[in-house]
Amino acid sequence: NHSAQDLVCPSCGTRYSRNEKRQIDLRLQTAKTVAMDFQLGTSLLPDQGFDFTIMKPCPQPEVDFSNIKVPWHISPELRSYFPKAKGEGSQMLDLGCGTTVHKSIAEHAGFEYVGIDYDTHQAPILADAHTLPFKDNSFEFILSIAVLEHIQYPFVMMKEVERVLKPGGVFIGSVAFLEPFHSNSYYHHTHLGTYNVLSYPGLEIEKLAPSKSWSVLPAQAIMGLFPKLPWKYSKWLVKPTIWLHKLWWRYKKRSEEERILITSGAFYFVARKK
Repeated sequence: NHSAQDLVCPSCGTRYSRNEKRQIDLRLQTAKTVAMDFQLGTSLLPDQGFDFTIMKPCPQPEVDFSNIKVPWHISPELRSYFPKAKGEGSQMLDLGCGTTVHKSIAEHAGFEYVGIDYDTHQAPILADAHTLPFKDNSFEFILSIAVLEHIQYPFVMMKEVERVLKPGGVFIGSVAFLEPFHSNSYYHHTHLGTYNVLSYPGLEIEKLAPSKSWSVLPAQAIMGLFPKLPWKYSKWLVKPTIWLHKLWWRYKKRSEEERILITSGAFYFVARKK
């Protein structure tokens, strides 16, 4: 017997049930083959280049977050680009939602929150980012914080992101660069790697910038060198090296923007479906 709350795919007839934690499990039940096409011999960046410098706040933010608590991993600059829901019923997808820590800020922006993760117990929906269980043009906004490095086939995920975004919809997030291996991470993306993945399905990249507060040395100390040590002590242990590193760059007259770009622990991005 099937529960009345079971979901059935209208295309293939596959039935999906809630698990013992009352999560809707929409992960693949059988293997699926996906074919990808890549065009070789073309330039990655536009002719005029691309500005990979530190992200500046949006001069005209759509959402005021001044009176709401925002998770620390979403910088003030990144959240200044969050869109405001266009109307009642506007949906936002939190791709890799974890414990749904972004739900309050999504709802503050007026969105109906939809959170998916692959195996987190607190996620409302279990799903695979490689094959999103949503129809085309479903979401005005997709958020993906520190997820891309954990995706086995990031180009496949990005095709899915583009598919379920509405025209004009925004894809905002972050991806690891010089962090240690963690939680089965596959690819830690450079700024060029991030640009390559985001632009593959045709998204227009508006911002792609290094984190100015999360650099390689604190990232390695906190996540790799001294695991389980309180953050403030881990950061204190590498402070002398950070100071010497900055001093050496000044001595060599290398720019601060370049230093931050090549030693960042992560990148932030804002992209839009045309």
